[in-house]
Amino acid sequence: MKRELGLLNLICILVGIVFLGFAALNAILSPQLMTTDNLFVTMVCMVMALLFIVNPLLYLKSEGRLPIPFSKRLGNRNVPQLAGTAPPLLDAKGRAVPPDVRSMVANMKQKQPSDV
Repeated sequence: MKRELGLLNLICILVGIVFLGFAALNAILSPQLMTTDNLFVTMVCMVMALLFIVNPLLYLKSEGRLPIPFSKRLGNRNVPQLAGTAPPLLDAKGRAVPPDVRSMVANMKQKQPSDV
């Protein structure tokens, strides 16, 4: 299975490079680059190259072989909790409860003075 995936990814990368080459050849060899036809052909080649190259990149990302810059720094931020603060109050669906509801729940949890 890994050999098949590797072969398919290699074919996708090669086809993507071929489409990038077509776009470059169109830009270099055409006498007038800014015509509608030439811009259309260049954009089609660029989109096709993107479609073929994105699949191997996503596969490498899912395997952990493609490092994403700044993802470790942003994803692993540990926000220290202030002393005396409770963990966030969540409702039945796991959403955070608004501050006014949180204060009402805190007031209900306080001990009521007895009338005795």
